[in-house]
Amino acid sequence: MTKTGSSTNPLKDQPLQGLLVLDFSQFLSGPLATLRLADLGARVIKIERPGQGDLGRTLYLSDTDINGENTLFHAINRNKESLAADLKNPRDIEKLRRLIARADVMVQNFRPGVIERLKLDYETVAQTNPRIVYGSVSGYGDAGAWRDRPGQDLLAQARSGIMWLSGDEGDPPTPFSLAIADMLTGHNLCQGILACLVRRGVTGRGGLVEVSLLESLMDFQFEVLTTYMNDGRRLPRRGTFRNAHSYLAAPYGVYDTKNGHLALAMTHLPSLGTLLGIPALTQIKDSAEGFKRRDEIKRLIAERLRGESTEHWLGILDAADIWCSEVLDWPKLLSSEAFQQLDMLQTLANGKGLEILTTRCPFRLDGRVLKSAMLAPKVGQHTDLITEEFAL
Repeated sequence: MTKTGSSTNPLKDQPLQGLLVLDFSQFLSGPLATLRLADLGARVIKIERPGQGDLGRTLYLSDTDINGENTLFHAINRNKESLAADLKNPRDIEKLRRLIARADVMVQNFRPGVIERLKLDYETVAQTNPRIVYGSVSGYGDAGAWRDRPGQDLLAQARSGIMWLSGDEGDPPTPFSLAIADMLTGHNLCQGILACLVRRGVTGRGGLVEVSLLESLMDFQFEVLTTYMNDGRRLPRRGTFRNAHSYLAAPYGVYDTKNGHLALAMTHLPSLGTLLGIPALTQIKDSAEGFKRRDEIKRLIAERLRGESTEHWLGILDAADIWCSEVLDWPKLLSSEAFQQLDMLQTLANGKGLEILTTRCPFRLDGRVLKSAMLAPKVGQHTDLITEEFAL
């Protein structure tokens, strides 16, 4: 097996080499799915409106840019080509239809009804290209009551119930500080597309993969929703102190130490009490007490842990094989030996001075990491080349 290193995989070794993907999507969920397909060797052509392009080009997470370039857009759309096309221009639409007829995969996340008006919906496309695998992203799937609501990450989180799982009891609904709906939906779409490609390899038939922000968030909660629905629909009670999981007992949570924070997962409370020197915990005989007295027990642990350093407690708990971890911020994570061993970063460059440091594809194939150094394209950068190649 080849050792993990900083070199990129040759294209000929990538499993999706030779597949053509047309990406009509914008922002994060659709482009994330096609990014993964590109990482795996597919050729991804991003279809963008002339001039402005993907609205994600102007969506900044912060005021950070490099040489006027949006780092977020490059992170999501690296290793793709760009074809500019005006979807209100019948001539451009006809060119796109000819291109779609030769594509393996198409992805779109237009508002409901738009793709049908353009006659680029799956039913229409599949008549001329029955082998195509068609990915469609929406905010709320077949939930007609919310069909025309904005399909945006924070709003999907708000409607999914997920905000009630974070924070302590009494806190207001707490959203995740990440675009989890978009990210999860993108990964679900990629998984569905790959499954359809496998089926096509067997039967020759493509297919339609439909994903939504809401369904992805519901699936993300399947463990706790299953508990709720089979427990008399009794709502979980968040802990009033250092809540980390509404259905898990003490000591599950994050605690202050003298110089940082320590995360403690599930563990036998009497054993933990012995290790930490908390007599009250050593007297617990019934494991149910860890839930019934969750907040009381966690306060006892918190009072003890804040008296010594993180390193002190790790020395004791690690030796006893207790599930625990130092809580790292980004600087500590990136400087850690473990992070360096992962070879998780890559530099995107255009050879003209623009360089953006970002993460790589998160999995390995045949023992090697997957990296690609190509920045996101300029709007329409490859229009002429693609038009000539496909005789559009």
